[in-house]
Amino acid sequence: MIGRLRGMLAGRSPSSILLDVNGVGYEIQVSPRTHAELPGTGQEIVIHTHLHGREDGLILYGFATEPERNLFRVLLTASGVGPKVALSILGSMSVAQIRRAIATEDVDALTMVPGVGKRSAQKLVLELKPKLEDTEADVLDGTGAFTQLRQALESLGYNANEIREATGAVDQGAPVAEQLRAALLVLSRR
Repeated sequence: MIGRLRGMLAGRSPSSILLDVNGVGYEIQVSPRTHAELPGTGQEIVIHTHLHGREDGLILYGFATEPERNLFRVLLTASGVGPKVALSILGSMSVAQIRRAIATEDVDALTMVPGVGKRSAQKLVLELKPKLEDTEADVLDGTGAFTQLRQALESLGYNANEIREATGAVDQGAPVAEQLRAALLVLSRR
């Protein structure tokens, strides 16, 4: 299995990159979050990868961080979750937000992801919570803050896409009041 590649970023499209490693070009599918974190074309990067086999071939998925790649692998173990849905989840929420949503059984947070309905979110929580329990202590520090922020924005009338955009741009370690101020500032700039 290919676990990590270091090379020059040779090209990019909205959902993939081309990584030149010693003259070999690897086409790698990436999440929107990883895509946004990448430097410009021609720069050297390290990308953590997962090689996924399908009937019609092999596909390489890449992530900016190892925890993101590891969570992608865990998401793939859930029934009904393929690489496309797993990338969508990782593109919509940070690793900490996903872990927090699963640990606290916050189905509403997971339903904000495009392609994940209420039943799918419930299945995700049911299947993945036991697999993520060993790291639950790290996640539960700010458990109530994310839920409170999302509920506050919902009560102000913001839709799921606006909430996802705003919560992705705030410091998750800050107090809820500061997170809310920052989220409202992001939303006011739209």
